[in-house]
This record gives sequence, structure tokens and C-alpha cells, in this order.
Amino acid sequence: MIRSSSATRSSSSSPTRSSPVARSSGATRSPWRPRVWAPAVIAILIAALVWEYVATNNTYLLPRLGTIGQALATQPAFFLDNAWVTLSEALVGLVIGFVAAFVVAVLVTESGILRRAIMPLAVVLNVTPVVAIAPALVVAFGFGPAPKLIVTALITFFPILMNVITGLNSVSPPILQVFSTLRANRFEVLTRLRLPSSLPYVFAALKVVFPLSVVGAVVAEFSAPGAAKGLGTVISVASSNSRLAVVYAAIACLALMGAALLLLITLLEKRVLRWHESQLLKRE
Repeated sequence: MIRSSSATRSSSSSPTRSSPVARSSGATRSPWRPRVWAPAVIAILIAALVWEYVATNNTYLLPRLGTIGQALATQPAFFLDNAWVTLSEALVGLVIGFVAAFVVAVLVTESGILRRAIMPLAVVLNVTPVVAIAPALVVAFGFGPAPKLIVTALITFFPILMNVITGLNSVSPPILQVFSTLRANRFEVLTRLRLPSSLPYVFAALKVVFPLSVVGAVVAEFSAPGAAKGLGTVISVASSNSRLAVVYAAIACLALMGAALLLLITLLEKRVLRWHESQLLKRE
């Protein structure tokens, strides 16, 4: 009778011992806990206070946050229209750069001769200042959107290329040996083994190049003349007229755009890579 009561007490107390662990793991996953969002909020508030202090004492250096908000509030359609132009250039250029880099990565992974032929050219292209190429692109392709798309594609090309190559080569030799034993051809190894294994590296590259594509589009609008719209053009024209509030309002739009793109690709990664160990570890 004593044994049964003690066993009952031990069994009833075991959930109590494990519940703090469960609550702790659940609290870690919850984004609404103060320790998750409070550090970011505090950092933003401190940055805003420092900004206001500097802007109040140096009006020629920074506009006040209220002035920037007023510029956004008085001309929302103007900023949205120009933001859409820049976003379109960024996404189309990113798609071009991604497709080109992915194809080149597959080729250099499958062929040693192509790797020795293409990689030096890719490195030279990466270290060449894109701003120096932009005027030549305008001469070759005119004042339309083509030079801006090419500049954006060039800026995003190399990070995607290197990450995809690393991902395609990340397959462990024992697994390759298993596929060889099963007499899988190169196409089957590529589609069923190398490509799925490269997905974490692809998403790591996309987290870098999605915001970087916005930077590329703005750089293209700066360096490729003839742009009538776009946030880069807004910044260029407003800075020449000493309209700091408009300049920083456009910069705020670019920052929000980059953050939204990064959030989008992060959510997509969690959706696509639910099976991968990196996502499984985050759930534990």
C-alpha cells in the first residue's frame, strides 16, 4: 500500500518536474515574450533618441524624425510609386542574376574543365566595380531599364554562385557512394541528391541577395543616367536640392523594403526546409 502511494506521488510529481522544461522551451519559441522583442525595441528607442538629439543640434546634418514622417505622410503616393519602380528593378534583376548563377554553378560542379574556365572570369567580374560598368551599359543598351537590371543582376550574381556551388558540393561521400552503388546517373544524382542538399545554402544566399538587390537597384539608378523614377532618383534629385527630409524618407522606404524582403525569404525558408535539421533544431 505504501509502495503504491509513493509510486502514485512520484508519478503525479513527474509532470511537475518536466513542466518547467516544457514551459521554457515553449517560451523560447514564442515571439511575444518580452525577452524576445524587448531588446530590439529598446535598441530602436535608443537610436531614435540619439537621432533626435543630433538632429536638434545639427539641423544641417540630419532632419528630425517628425519631419521625415511628415514628408512620408504628405506624399504617400509619390513614395509608393517610386518604391514600386525600384522594387521591380530589384526583383527582376535578382531573378536574372539567380538563374544565371544557378546555371553556372551546376555547370562548374559537373565539369572540371568548365570550372577552371569560368571561375576566374566570375572572380574578375566580382572584383570589377559595377559603378564603372554602368556608363558603358547605358551606351550599349540605352536609357531604358536594361542597364539597371544588368547592374542589379551583376551585384547579386557572385554571392548566389558561391553559395550554390558550396551547396552542390556539400553532399557527403558515403551518400554519393550509395548512389553510385545503385547505378544512378549524373542527372539523378543532381536532381535527387545535390539539389536538395544545396537548398539551405541557396536560402542563405537569398537572405543576402534579396536586400542586396534593393541596393543594386539604387546603385543602378545612381550610376545609370536616364532614370525618371525610382527611389535612387528621388534621393539624387532631393540631395541636389538640399531636401534632407525627402532623402531620408526615401532611405526609410528602402530600409523597410529590404526588411520586408528578408522577412519574406525567412518565412519561405521555414516553409520549404521543414525537414532540414537546421529548422528542426529551432523547434526544439
